[in-house]
Amino acid sequence: LVEDYYLPMIDLPKETRPIGYWGMLRKEYLKNYKSGMYSYLLLMEIDATGDLNEQAQERYELIETQIRSAEGVTEKLKVQNPMEWVRQCNNIRNRVQEIVLSELVYV
Repeated sequence: LVEDYYLPMIDLPKETRPIGYWGMLRKEYLKNYKSGMYSYLLLMEIDATGDLNEQAQERYELIETQIRSAEGVTEKLKVQNPMEWVRQCNNIRNRVQEIVLSELVYV
């Protein structure tokens, strides 16, 4: 109550977990392309970015490990031909990032 008027007490959610890389990407995506959903989540004090960040990081690590083992990118290759190992690791990293973005972040 302020003088004769009632003002709403709007408070932002208190998130204790860090948002992280994937969570920030999801938040920006919602803000720019799905503003209705972003406003709803903000008003209902729902913050799913921490959960999404953890899920995306686990998925990223799992897929990266699977692709490395399937394509034979090992420590042996790293010792024999370091530049080839770096090239293949960067290639895998970029592919996995696109997979995680399309499956979890940009949905």
